[in-house]
Amino acid sequence: MSETDLQGVLEALLFVSDEPVSAAELAKIIDARPSEVDSALAFMANRLSDEERGIQLREVAGGWRLYSHPAYHEIIERYVASWDTRSLSQAALETLAVVAYHQPVTRSDINAIRGVGSEGVVSSLVDKGLVREAGRSSTPGNAILYGTSRSFLERFGLKSLKDLPPLEQFAPDEHARRIIRERLSAASGHADPLDLEARYASVSPDDDFDEELESELELAVELRENEH
Repeated sequence: MSETDLQGVLEALLFVSDEPVSAAELAKIIDARPSEVDSALAFMANRLSDEERGIQLREVAGGWRLYSHPAYHEIIERYVASWDTRSLSQAALETLAVVAYHQPVTRSDINAIRGVGSEGVVSSLVDKGLVREAGRSSTPGNAILYGTSRSFLERFGLKSLKDLPPLEQFAPDEHARRIIRERLSAASGHADPLDLEARYASVSPDDDFDEELESELELAVELRENEH
């Protein structure tokens, strides 16, 4: 298969895929060497970026997927506004941010940080596939722990949780940054007296918990521990 044919078939496969596809999987489908596919995908991604095309090829959530160019998001948003019934409300975005930066987290943690009840919002995010149950806390009541899903990484264009921007950069000043730090610390201490490592260790080995997401939550725990 020529280089042109290889790029063409990869582009066609990615065009019809509704989720990221790994280079290894693509290589298996077209009976090519993984190294060839890796090189072709990297070349395609660079070419689309350099040419300022309407679509871009990105590596996210362990695979490759085509996305619309960020420069045209405002126009695209206007186009889909009339039929995108699954767009996220402000409350959903706030709750999702708490889960993303504080995971694994219980509903009581989320309520403490947001200052309002979030039960319905959490259920909605689970239904949308952006948040998933990640085991149970070992504290009395064995509250459900929540973490972000692979779909979350995909929808927000992240390769892993390491690509989340620092939370404090969204604060307009030092006062706001201090409040963020205090609320995160207070929520963790108030809702669950165990430290994050112990909470994570409490996740049952019988839970349906894939290895990639497990490593993501381990990273989240490490990041949270480094903040203190």
